[in-house]
Amino acid sequence: MANGITDGMTSVTAADGFTLEAFRATPAGVPKGSLVILQEIFGITDQLKGVVRAYARDGYDTIIPALYDRVAPGLVVPFSDPNRGRDLAYALTLDTVMLDVAAVAECVRGPHGVSVLGFCWGGGVIVRAAAEIDLKGAIAFYGTRLPTYLDCKPKCPLLFHFGATDPNSTPEIIAQVRAAFPSAETHVYEAGHAFANDVRPAYVPGAAETARARTLDFLARVHA
Repeated sequence: MANGITDGMTSVTAADGFTLEAFRATPAGVPKGSLVILQEIFGITDQLKGVVRAYARDGYDTIIPALYDRVAPGLVVPFSDPNRGRDLAYALTLDTVMLDVAAVAECVRGPHGVSVLGFCWGGGVIVRAAAEIDLKGAIAFYGTRLPTYLDCKPKCPLLFHFGATDPNSTPEIIAQVRAAFPSAETHVYEAGHAFANDVRPAYVPGAAETARARTLDFLARVHA
């Protein structure tokens, strides 16, 4: 145990029998709730393991599934190779992605329920997860491909964080999201894509810190 949390890799079996790996961090004491983190196009990076640990330190039983395991077990794509990551992520079958997300959600589900938080590609997937999985809330950091999810019918509150200069979420796309999900909480920051990733050049500390504080407020409300 380090900093009051226990963390490590674990295996999770989905409803169709497939077993995937996941990284989980559990807080000491009774969790405030549970949280599933959904990856960018790069897989379970060390940076995202840090995100998992951080939310565990904030009191949430947190897990990130290795969603590339069905096509490339154990793969982590370097930040320097975004085209490879994008091709892999966009080729994944969303039906089986949902099986894997549902499985890890059940793995960590406790009496205060589960939320999902996604970055980049995972930030789009949260919309479908919110429509198909029993969740308390769903949070997107600079989600991509959002127009493909606008017909989903989320069953839980949504929180969107956008970068004003992110080419993946133009003002037109943000307007479409607001129209499709009028009850969602939506924030736009003076930043670009990946503004919350503290190991990439796009990192904007002020935007990242504000978005994280708003996320914790949101989680406290939906898990109350």
